[in-house]
Amino acid sequence: MPEGLQARQAPGTDAPRRPASCGEIMRVFNRMSLQGFGGVLPIAQRELVERERWLTKAQFVELLSLAQVLPGPNVINLALMFGDRYFATRGALAALAGMVGVPLVIVLAAAALYAGLAQHAVVSGALRGMGAVAAGLVIATAVKLSSTLRTHPLGAVPASLLALLTLLAIAGLRWPMVWVVPPLGAVAVAFVLWRLRRSR
Repeated sequence: MPEGLQARQAPGTDAPRRPASCGEIMRVFNRMSLQGFGGVLPIAQRELVERERWLTKAQFVELLSLAQVLPGPNVINLALMFGDRYFATRGALAALAGMVGVPLVIVLAAAALYAGLAQHAVVSGALRGMGAVAAGLVIATAVKLSSTLRTHPLGAVPASLLALLTLLAIAGLRWPMVWVVPPLGAVAVAFVLWRLRRSR
């Protein structure tokens, strides 16, 4: 895609705008990563869809879906694909640098600090609390993005059923994800392909 600037979208419109430069991508992804204690995914949805309006909800779900099936951290994959979409390799590197640059320094410092404080009850309690908050943020993001299922070929009911089966298999039966995600993912893909062919 050309690298020309695109004006910010007018309020009330659904068309996403383009990032102005690689520097803007790096700045936004850096801001995103610094807010993402316990997980960047909820922050990514808010920043890319609601604040910057670079993606629609449907586009965000598509990128995230692809990022989840690729090797590596989901949000890193999403950052690379997003940057590449607008500025090719330079954009991908800018998004990656914004995502991991400053946080890497913070994580290394926190790891050194944690090594000396891990046995304190206050520290372990704080980490458990942050884990609960992170889980809540992910659930809230899923609820926000669920509206995209209305227009998705999979549909809300089959998607909910697959999500429930995944939860039961992983959380209830304690099956490894590698045994659960590929077969259920294959079922979902096959069902979507069947519906698309039927609609034609």
